[in-house]
This record gives sequence, C-alpha cells and structure tokens, in this order.
Amino acid sequence: MAKKKGWFSFRTILLILTAMLVGYVVYQNWADILDTFDHLQDTNVFILLLLIPEQLFMYFACGQIFFSYLKHRKNVAKFSDSDVLSISTELNFVNHVVPAGGIGGLAFLTYRLSPFGVSAGQASFLYIFRYAITTVINYMQALIAILVLLALGLIPLEAQWIIPVSLLMNAGVFVFLSVVIYIAISQKRIEFFSKTISRVLNTIVKVITFGYKKWILRYDKVSNYFTDIHESVIIARDNKKLLKKPALWGLIYSFCEIGTYWIVAISLGRPELLPYIMVGEAIGSVFDGIVPYGLYELGMAGVMIALGVDFPTATIVTVMTRVVTLVFTILSGSVPYYKAIRGKRDE
Repeated sequence: MAKKKGWFSFRTILLILTAMLVGYVVYQNWADILDTFDHLQDTNVFILLLLIPEQLFMYFACGQIFFSYLKHRKNVAKFSDSDVLSISTELNFVNHVVPAGGIGGLAFLTYRLSPFGVSAGQASFLYIFRYAITTVINYMQALIAILVLLALGLIPLEAQWIIPVSLLMNAGVFVFLSVVIYIAISQKRIEFFSKTISRVLNTIVKVITFGYKKWILRYDKVSNYFTDIHESVIIARDNKKLLKKPALWGLIYSFCEIGTYWIVAISLGRPELLPYIMVGEAIGSVFDGIVPYGLYELGMAGVMIALGVDFPTATIVTVMTRVVTLVFTILSGSVPYYKAIRGKRDE
C-alpha cells in the first residue's frame, strides 16, 4: 500500500507560494484595478468583451510557436489542441505572477513539456526561439509604425529622440540573440561556456558559504543542458522548413499582443492610437524579457507619451489593459496551473 504524501509536500508549498504571489500582485495593482473600474463607464463594454476570445486565441498562438515545431521532432509524445491552449494559458499565468523576468516561465515550461519527452535544453531553445521570433516581428512593426507616424507628421520634433532609442533597444536584443546563437552553434564554445558558468557559480557559492558548500552545479549536468540547446540549434539550422510554421504563429501572436491594447483603445473611442501602440509595445517587450513584471507597461506608456499621446489617455490605455489581462490571466490560468502542479491533468 502506497504511503500518502505529507501535506507539506514540495508541490503543496509551491502552490501556497504561488497563491501568495497572486495575492501580492493583486495588492500591488489594487489602485489600478479600482481606477479601471472607475473608467469602465467611459468604455464600450461590448468591444471590451472581445478581449476574451482574443486573449484565448493569443494563448493558443503562443503555444503553437512551441508545438508546431515539436510535432516534427522524433521521440516527442503526441499532443492535442487542448494541451496547446492549456500549457500556454498556464505559462502566461506564471509569467504574470512570478516576478523573475521570464525565468519562472522557462522553469515551468520545462516542467510541463517534460512528460512529452522534451528535455530542459530543448525547452530552453524553444523559449529563446519564441523571444527571437517576437523580437524580430516587434522590431519590424515598430519600424513600420514609426515610418507611418513620420509620413503623417504625427511625431513632435522634441519627441523624435524616441526613434533612434527604440531602434537601438531592439538592436541590442538582436545583438544579444546573435551572441547566444554564436555560442550555441559551436560544440567547443558550448563546452567552454558550460565550464565557465559552472566554475563561476560554484566559486561564488563557495565564497558566500565560507567554504561550507563547495559547489552547486555539476559540470556534466550543465554540459548536457547546453549540449541539448546546441543540438536543437543545429537541427533548426539544417532544417529551416521546421521554423516556418512557428514563425507564422509568432507573427500572429505578436499581432494579438498589439490587438489587446488596440481593443482597449477602441473601446475608449481612440482607434487612431494603433501606430503609437505598435512602437510602445516593441519597447515594452524588451523590458518584458529582462525585468520583473510591471516595467513593461511603464516603458510602453512612457514611449506613447513621448510620441505625443496625452498623459491621461496613454496611462488609461496601458493601465486598463494591464488590469483586464491580469484579471483574465488569473481567472483562466490559476485552475489549470493548480491541476498541472498537483499532477491531475487527466482526472
């Protein structure tokens, strides 16, 4: 007879910590939540309700970036459309609740894909691949929007500094991704990087613990992890056709991200804000990949204001979108996340 697991198992503790993080996120955004409810009288609620199917489709598109690639890989278990939507919804929930600049989402994606036969290195490759696709698309969208705004003379002279800044920030992400690919594409560079990471982190741990703990990472495990990434990059390089569908879904996903803000703007009677949203979203995405939740909207609103959108409108659009998507994310993602952590997906 199998022993019952203790109440304070790792999964239970994780769920308690997640619930505390949800409470903290709601507490931190409570003033914005109340402000959003105050502004609901100024919106067309029927248009705002379009966010429900739009958000669900956006989650599905995000999942398809991963799964449309994985279905062509051998040794990966079969999956359904419901798996795609569920995992993507859970991932979005984690990325909103865990303030770790995307690291929490990567850890969770690795956990959720492991039953399908996807290794940690392969999951990391897909995660980086998703950001690479959306970064390229966001950069192109921002460039198109800037050209449109310039052609229409809608960017004030004192705000034109935002043009090179936005392009340079996105170019910085390109450089970072290029360095990652440069390292990952060579087995020798991967081995050197693995040794360096292991030595540096183990040395830091040894110093911090005054020699009590001599290491935290084993080189062989670190090497296997980065070798998985290397092999995934090589497979993608040699089979570029495998990337077509994920890239297309990445394009759709990026349009949906912009569409979320645009639906809110339309509900407020401001559909002309689309090009400003496109530029602001590109800058916000840069923040989203490297900093905790919250600065995404701050960067986006700041860019829109710099481009000439009045402060109240830029603030209302970004804050209302954040609150509505946050509430929807918690409502739609908390239950499937709970089931996933408790291992009750099939019950």
